[in-house]
Amino acid sequence: MYLLPFLSLMYFFNSVDRTNLGNAKTDGLDKDLKFKGNEYSLLILLFYIPFGTLDLPLNMLTKKYSARWVLPTLMWVWGSLAMLQCAAKNFGGLLVLRLLLGVCEAGFFAGVVFYFTIFYSRGELGFRVAIFFGCALLAAAFSGLISYGVFQIGDKHVKGWMWLMIIEGGLTVLIGLFAYFWLPASPSTAWFLNDAEKAAAKARNLRDSSSKVDTKFNLKDCFQIWKDWKFALWCIIAFTYPVAFATTSNFLPQIVQRLGYSVIKTNLWTVAPNAVGFVVLLLFAKSSDYFRERTFHVIIALCISMAGMLILIIIDVLENKGVAYFACFLMAAGSYIPSCLVQSWHNNNNLDENSRAATTGLLVGLGNFAGILSAGTFRVEYAPKYIPTLIATCICNVIAIVGILILGLWMKAENRRRNKEQGVNLEAKDVDTRDLPDGEKSPKFRYFT
Repeated sequence: MYLLPFLSLMYFFNSVDRTNLGNAKTDGLDKDLKFKGNEYSLLILLFYIPFGTLDLPLNMLTKKYSARWVLPTLMWVWGSLAMLQCAAKNFGGLLVLRLLLGVCEAGFFAGVVFYFTIFYSRGELGFRVAIFFGCALLAAAFSGLISYGVFQIGDKHVKGWMWLMIIEGGLTVLIGLFAYFWLPASPSTAWFLNDAEKAAAKARNLRDSSSKVDTKFNLKDCFQIWKDWKFALWCIIAFTYPVAFATTSNFLPQIVQRLGYSVIKTNLWTVAPNAVGFVVLLLFAKSSDYFRERTFHVIIALCISMAGMLILIIIDVLENKGVAYFACFLMAAGSYIPSCLVQSWHNNNNLDENSRAATTGLLVGLGNFAGILSAGTFRVEYAPKYIPTLIATCICNVIAIVGILILGLWMKAENRRRNKEQGVNLEAKDVDTRDLPDGEKSPKFRYFT
């Protein structure tokens, strides 16, 4: 009640400030700033360069200085920059602000996922990350609702998209300032826990999360698992699965707009797919935690989003508006789930806090780079069907599915092999993580699959 709702609120505004460009475009931002050619797509594409590059160093700073200081600082600065976007006069001015926004927003999602791992057990992590991450869906939905209202203000001097930046950025600044007083550095220093609860929190972490807790920052430990063969596969998966998320979150307003609706209806009609996607996300994550299974939950989600994109590729959207709108629901329902379960999955099998911080930072950063592929293929000459964008996204889904299948089946087979050799029938939930000082090399270690 103290931690998850507030961090979810912070991520809500992280998502709003990052993705409201699509809503602003439907109100004529590109015309007011005299965009030419593919400058809108370029604006989105270049944002992902700092947004992906800085996840790793910022997450290491989060481990070193604690989320209590790093996360609120990032939020306060990016909120200020989001407000300043209303003063942009041309493409160049807005581009500078978007690049700086990418710098400050980088590391927030990765930082919170790592932050969660020091509070929640492995069997709780997926659903908590889903509630937190689901605020990206709610942000997309509410951004559409806010846009619906703001764009009807009708001020001659301050355009609707300018009001959108001012209102959403200003709220972000206020919440960022309050976060300094709200967030604890760790369970052992949480202001809302008494001594008995702090002891229980430590015992929970040692039972089903980390082999050691409250460890000091150690640069060497950050990279200890990067030589493992599975790490390369994790990187491939991390780069490919988020392409569908980037395509859906950045361009859903444009996908709906091409169905021929007005600006107001376009923003209003983006609400329902994202709201349904949020519900589906929570159901999948809850099921994944309950059954302590990640592999097939992620694969099914990727198949759902791919089905939506294939429908948009095949049909004539203007002749089949209802089917096309249904495809938007499938895209929203499937594309957000992997971001929660994949990030939970690799953390479930990493028992060292320093290593989790660095690995989460890198893999989330690679996922952010996936936005470059999505933005790079979403070009004006491909309108209105954007077939190359959808095809490239489907290919990435297939690559991610193959990688996840290989990794998940290997882990399940390795668990069976170890059980057979040792004459036992252990699962990951049966072993205290404090008894696994060497991580995967410990004889009793069982993969969370």
